[in-house]
Amino acid sequence: MPDLVVDGGDKLCVQLLIELRGHVREAGPGAVIHLIATDPAAPVDLPAWCHMTGHAYLGPVEGAERPTYALRVAGDAKETQEAKPWHAA
Repeated sequence: MPDLVVDGGDKLCVQLLIELRGHVREAGPGAVIHLIATDPAAPVDLPAWCHMTGHAYLGPVEGAERPTYALRVAGDAKETQEAKPWHAA
């Protein structure tokens, strides 16, 4: 069971990652977040962002009604710029 579900709807991955940063901070280390995202880039961008920041990408959530991806928040994750989730802070 996730600690938090974030419904990204039909937003593009860049906007999703900007919003996800805030949810990650609130959830705290060890929390599992499920991100619902219909952007076709999500299965590529989310694992890459997790790798860059240090969060653990857990993969697609099986049996979900909409495309859903899971990650575990790392306590020692690297920050990214507020408006540019692909750039280190």
